[in-house]
Amino acid sequence: MTDTPNEISVRELRQALAGTLNDVAVRGRIIYVTNHGRRIAAIVPVPVAEQINQPPG
Repeated sequence: MTDTPNEISVRELRQALAGTLNDVAVRGRIIYVTNHGRRIAAIVPVPVAEQINQPPG
Protein backbone atom coordinates (compact mmCIF):
# COMPACT_ATOMS: atom_id res chain seq x y z
CA MET A 1 0.00 0.00 0.00
CA THR A 2 0.97 3.62 -0.28
CA ASP A 3 2.34 5.63 2.62
CA THR A 4 -1.20 6.49 3.74
CA PRO A 5 -2.61 3.34 5.37
CA ASN A 6 -6.11 3.78 3.99
CA GLU A 7 -5.02 4.38 0.38
CA ILE A 8 -3.90 1.99 -2.33
CA SER A 9 -2.94 2.74 -5.91
CA VAL A 10 -4.69 1.04 -8.81
CA ARG A 11 -1.46 -0.81 -9.59
CA GLU A 12 -1.10 -2.07 -6.02
CA LEU A 13 -4.78 -2.99 -5.86
CA ARG A 14 -4.41 -5.25 -8.89
CA GLN A 15 -1.76 -7.23 -7.02
CA ALA A 16 -3.45 -7.22 -3.61
CA LEU A 17 -7.17 -7.33 -4.39
CA ALA A 18 -8.07 -10.35 -2.23
CA GLY A 19 -6.20 -9.04 0.81
CA THR A 20 -7.63 -5.55 0.37
CA LEU A 21 -11.19 -6.85 0.13
CA ASN A 22 -10.63 -8.99 3.21
CA ASP A 23 -9.28 -5.98 5.10
CA VAL A 24 -12.41 -4.01 4.23
CA ALA A 25 -14.84 -6.85 5.00
CA VAL A 26 -13.26 -8.15 8.21
CA ARG A 27 -11.81 -5.00 9.73
CA GLY A 28 -14.43 -2.58 8.45
CA ARG A 29 -11.82 -0.30 6.90
CA ILE A 30 -12.55 2.15 4.11
CA ILE A 31 -9.84 2.01 1.46
CA TYR A 32 -9.39 4.82 -1.07
CA VAL A 33 -8.11 3.82 -4.51
CA THR A 34 -5.71 6.31 -6.05
CA ASN A 35 -4.51 6.98 -9.58
CA HIS A 36 -1.43 9.19 -9.93
CA GLY A 37 -1.91 10.24 -6.30
CA ARG A 38 -5.54 11.33 -6.70
CA ARG A 39 -8.38 9.50 -4.98
CA ILE A 40 -10.67 8.07 -7.64
CA ALA A 41 -12.79 5.55 -5.73
CA ALA A 42 -13.43 4.00 -2.34
CA ILE A 43 -13.92 0.42 -1.26
CA VAL A 44 -16.28 0.36 1.70
CA PRO A 45 -17.78 -2.36 3.90
CA VAL A 46 -21.27 -3.49 2.87
CA PRO A 47 -23.01 -2.00 5.96
CA VAL A 48 -21.57 1.42 5.10
CA ALA A 49 -22.75 1.16 1.49
CA GLU A 50 -26.19 -0.02 2.58
CA GLN A 51 -26.50 2.86 5.03
CA ILE A 52 -25.64 5.35 2.29
CA ASN A 53 -28.13 3.78 -0.13
CA GLN A 54 -31.08 3.64 2.28
CA PRO A 55 -34.11 5.51 0.99
CA PRO A 56 -35.07 8.54 3.08
CA GLY A 57 -37.87 8.11 5.52
